[in-house]
Amino acid sequence: METRTLGKNLNVTAIGLGCMGFSHGYGKPTDVDEAAKTIRAAYDMGYRFFDTAEIYQGTNPDGSTNYNEELVGKALHDVRDQVVIATKFGIAAHEGTKIKVDSSPEMIRKSVDGSLKRLDTDHIDLYYQHRIDPNVEPETVAMVMKELIDEGKITHWGISEANEEYLRRANAVCKVTAVQNRYSMMYREYEDLFPVLEELNIGLVAFSPLANGLLTGQIKQSSFSDNDLRNKMPQFTPEALKKNEELLELLGKIATDHDATPAQISLAWMINKKPYIVPIPGSRHLNRIEDNLKAAQIKMTADEVAQIDEALDAVPMSDVFGGTKIEKK
Repeated sequence: METRTLGKNLNVTAIGLGCMGFSHGYGKPTDVDEAAKTIRAAYDMGYRFFDTAEIYQGTNPDGSTNYNEELVGKALHDVRDQVVIATKFGIAAHEGTKIKVDSSPEMIRKSVDGSLKRLDTDHIDLYYQHRIDPNVEPETVAMVMKELIDEGKITHWGISEANEEYLRRANAVCKVTAVQNRYSMMYREYEDLFPVLEELNIGLVAFSPLANGLLTGQIKQSSFSDNDLRNKMPQFTPEALKKNEELLELLGKIATDHDATPAQISLAWMINKKPYIVPIPGSRHLNRIEDNLKAAQIKMTADEVAQIDEALDAVPMSDVFGGTKIEKK
């Protein structure tokens, strides 16, 4: 697969694999051995960039905890030096749409040691602050990241859901390699951050690049299991699905023109937009993981991307993404 560079020198594949869904958020966790085999199969296909977090966990049928980091570590153990592993700290608890954040230096150090153990590795390639902690200054977090880099526990760091002020202040203390923000055809608000990313030479890792599956064009109605996080996402209400039919029709037409699937076009659009954007779609299914990989082979000119942007601007979309409420510790 084509590669690209995040920040100064972190080389990753143009598409990464978001591993959250194997353990967290999308109903019953996948069987541990099956999940590890799927992640390893993604490596065999050509994926070299894998994303997880300490908070991604579920409960196995026997009552034990299904730690996503352990799955990733198990799957990639014998090819560790050939892959880039990203994980995250800073969310102390997650209950529905409410999260508790903690980026205190003490908690960061506890988190990094726990992640290293679960991943069964001696270093983390890209370590994100999962959400900004309003109780901790960005300079404080960045100084801990600098210390962890000096100690060899991490090699690069980033921030998820970063804004310009926080990013600039943190970057002034310790160079930020990437931000991981929500970005898709349905959620383009962070395009205002592009000039800052280019100025500071920071990459954008796009999570939910397929709008939690909506942009695949395969979800016609909300019929998820009881513990699937999409039950609480407003883009999957009958009203929102109806409102976004025009967007999906447009996406289907573009996909037909390129002899591709809507999911592939959704990913190719952002890959071709900027050389520093790397989407990390997630799936439990090998056929979809393989289909997503093929998006990196779709080439679009700047004019074609601009035409898609113009078409998207003209489509009335449902305002479907609300912010996550953060509870201070």
